[in-house]
Amino acid sequence: MNSEDVQFPGYVDFPLRVRYAETDQMRVAYYASYLVWFEVGRSEFCRSRGFTYDEMEREKETYFMVVESFCRYRAPLRYDMEFIVRTRLSECHTRLIKFAYELRDCSQSVVYADGFTKHLVVNGEGRPARMPAKYYTLLSGR
Repeated sequence: MNSEDVQFPGYVDFPLRVRYAETDQMRVAYYASYLVWFEVGRSEFCRSRGFTYDEMEREKETYFMVVESFCRYRAPLRYDMEFIVRTRLSECHTRLIKFAYELRDCSQSVVYADGFTKHLVVNGEGRPARMPAKYYTLLSGR
């Protein structure tokens, strides 16, 4: 069975609001802001699983290096709009992790964007490493 067939437990929703600094001159969210919001969702997902990046980095010198990112823009987000970043784990191996994201309006009826990030697990020297068992278990829910 490959990881694409595995269902990981749940998703995490985290509310945000578009700040003025995240918009262009027309008050539309700047395209790079979406990747920052993905990172917020990823951090909150990990926190909901019982750990923070900082804890994992300090305790085990283990890091999630972004090796691929994708964002499909479906509808514009504008200054001061509230939205939810929905994050779920879509792949989890001891060396490679993939998170999937949706940016939705608070009523869940509009998807503003969706995408993913893939992360290579690396050690403090930036070399590929295995995720410590504790964090693999917390992250994957297995």
